[in-house]
Amino acid sequence: MRALVTGGDGFIGSHLVEYLVSEGYEVRALSQYNSFNHWGWLEDINCLDAVEVVSGDVRDPHYCRTIVKDMDVVFHLASLIAIPYSYVAPDSYVDINVRGTLNICQAARDLGISRVIQTSTSEVYGTAQYVPIDEKHPLQPQSPYSASKIAADAMAMSFYNAFDLPVTIARPFNTYGPRQSARAVIPTIIGQIASGTKIIQLGDVSPTRDFNYVHDTCRGFLALAQCDAAVGQTVNIGSNYEISVADTLNLIRELMGSDVTFITDEQRLRPGKSEVFRLWCDNTRIRELTAFEPETDIRAGLQKTIDWFVKPGNLAKYKTSIYNV
Repeated sequence: MRALVTGGDGFIGSHLVEYLVSEGYEVRALSQYNSFNHWGWLEDINCLDAVEVVSGDVRDPHYCRTIVKDMDVVFHLASLIAIPYSYVAPDSYVDINVRGTLNICQAARDLGISRVIQTSTSEVYGTAQYVPIDEKHPLQPQSPYSASKIAADAMAMSFYNAFDLPVTIARPFNTYGPRQSARAVIPTIIGQIASGTKIIQLGDVSPTRDFNYVHDTCRGFLALAQCDAAVGQTVNIGSNYEISVADTLNLIRELMGSDVTFITDEQRLRPGKSEVFRLWCDNTRIRELTAFEPETDIRAGLQKTIDWFVKPGNLAKYKTSIYNV
């Protein structure tokens, strides 16, 4: 089987590339074009010699046709994902997330691709109106980022309804692990502790999240791609486990043997109506469709993540003293 991973240079994308190769796929990975010829986190994967890396941009519809050609399945992960940056540059999110999805779907339709996995996010649900959150939960655009992902998902599903494009919308909850961007809370905590900081700067620590180790998220992606019954469906990928950011901080502190304290950094707080205070995944649908079960609990996953971040060569890639929007 031949698979295209857009956003292959990113955190989840690079792990998905590794996982697909380990499962016997021939993988083409899209890295966003830059003049440095740098392939993002693909530079760090353990199977780069087995991957066809291409550089380009999903905003170009003609280029999308080039990279989709001859593929069996497309995992569309390329997007802008940082929520704070969406407050200052919302047009970029529409351009990349919505139009990029349109371009991939149009290319996949024209070229007869047999499966498209559109990557969503639990942020589209906003603060939980009920828990655990199943796929019927109302969508609430509480940031320009989440609004763009709601629109992108709708665009992908419209191609299923109007043109019979075999689309599945994979909706992962909060994924963490090695190589995650410092804009996320777990790398922020680990990175600051590992760099010797005694007072951790964070935003609001009261929200809860359903954290998922990255390997489990990748397993969920592939399970959905191999499930014919998932075509035309939106499917959560999560652990059905809720933990607050404060309790996550305390667990990381324990695992790292640290006595750090934390202070609230005002610039890290979301606008009041934009904060998502509670996320807790109902993963019934993916379990019923594919028998998927998470393999890595929060404690084990955090330990693996810590072990990666504390290596000097990895930690050096992060500017832990700077707030990463």
